[in-house]
Amino acid sequence: MYKVFVNEKKLLLSKQSENLEKTIGYENAMTLEIALDLLENTSVKELNVFGEDIDGIWAEFRSLFRIIEAAGGVVNNPDGDTLFIRRLGKWDLPKGKMEKGESREESAIREIEEETGLRDVELVRFINTTFHIYVERNGDKVLKCTHWFEMNFSGEDTSKPQTEEGITEVAWKNTAQIEDEVFPSTFKNIKLIIKEFWDTRKN
Repeated sequence: MYKVFVNEKKLLLSKQSENLEKTIGYENAMTLEIALDLLENTSVKELNVFGEDIDGIWAEFRSLFRIIEAAGGVVNNPDGDTLFIRRLGKWDLPKGKMEKGESREESAIREIEEETGLRDVELVRFINTTFHIYVERNGDKVLKCTHWFEMNFSGEDTSKPQTEEGITEVAWKNTAQIEDEVFPSTFKNIKLIIKEFWDTRKN
């Protein structure tokens, strides 16, 4: 199963039909074009495309876009607070595009350190990959695949926003602050990864 966000709307690609607002059985590549058109140009907020060959559907879907790989992290301090950045008026997790020759892990650590000013972040484990679609100024349709890692930080707090990247604030948030302040002003894929991190931490 693959969950993709299209302008904060949800597209679910799955083997079986899921109970969402709209469901379409996969027939061919045109099915995916129709699904994207419905999410981009109508009031439909969540849509499921289903078919037995999920790997084939996903490969077909990816072929419609230019793929950008990115990596980032859910960084936690010894108090259990999580590090967030604020950019364009929204709370976000530190992340960025992978550079040529970098591993996902190397990229996640580099981007976190560049965007937040922290040093010596410790990688713990991979959490998951989120997907979202956007259109670049030149009209290219991009599928951004962001690989998320759990990170620990216990050093001196040298956090400072990378203003040249449009980041205006770096802040540690506890669980209550995340629910009250971050969730109302963030992206759905960020909520998804934070909740997934919380779920795994409980187990």
